[in-house]
Amino acid sequence: MKTHDDVIKFLMARPSVKAEVDRIEREEDELLDALLKARQEAGLTQAELAARMGTQAPAVARLEKSLTTGKHSPSIATLRRYVQACGKHLHLQVSSE
Repeated sequence: MKTHDDVIKFLMARPSVKAEVDRIEREEDELLDALLKARQEAGLTQAELAARMGTQAPAVARLEKSLTTGKHSPSIATLRRYVQACGKHLHLQVSSE
């Protein structure tokens, strides 16, 4: 019986799978950079942002960390609250690239 790590190693050896994982990681990095930039431009600490969002600082820390680890995908509503608390707006775009 294969372990989880064995399956991951097998899948990542496939160029198409590796390329897709790399693409997703780049998108997540861009999103995290945009969120952190919005918070920095607003001059807010995690605690200040959390207060504006109606939550606690550890929740904001988990949200920011989750985007770097990929262990959790925050909802669009959560991302929207985050950027609105920074005084920004979240705009989604669908394209046929």
